[in-house]
Amino acid sequence: MVTKSSNVELFTDGACSGNPGPGGWGVILRWRNTERELFGGEPSTTNNRMELLAVIKGLQALKKPCRVAVHTDSQYVQKGMTQWLEGWKEKDFRVKGGGYRPNHDLWRVLDDLAATHDIVWYWVKGHAGHEENERADALARQGVDAVRMRFS
Repeated sequence: MVTKSSNVELFTDGACSGNPGPGGWGVILRWRNTERELFGGEPSTTNNRMELLAVIKGLQALKKPCRVAVHTDSQYVQKGMTQWLEGWKEKDFRVKGGGYRPNHDLWRVLDDLAATHDIVWYWVKGHAGHEENERADALARQGVDAVRMRFS
């Protein structure tokens, strides 16, 4: 049995210039007194994809199973993981008419990653002065800027 050690905090945010448009994601990982910042982006994406990708990238950066507190300003992510995911999985992420739910590819990745950790999901109000959320937002905007520079 794998013991989940370490208490890690992830502060995540996604941003998009246009929806769809160039997008970015940002993550602050905190473990004890150590912090690490990550960001990246994609040339044509949506805000919801960037919110999901921020959490995915944060969890992928962890070296072993951990107790994780994920802080997100995305109700889509927080409620998706705590309220909606099981129902989506029961239907194989399909919606009425037979097509796939938007972002099913990322939801599947996030579900697999989340299964290796003990995660508590916290929603924080965005753009309301929450220090780490503001920093994660700035990192996500850095991701947008980096994509714009790379693809302009």
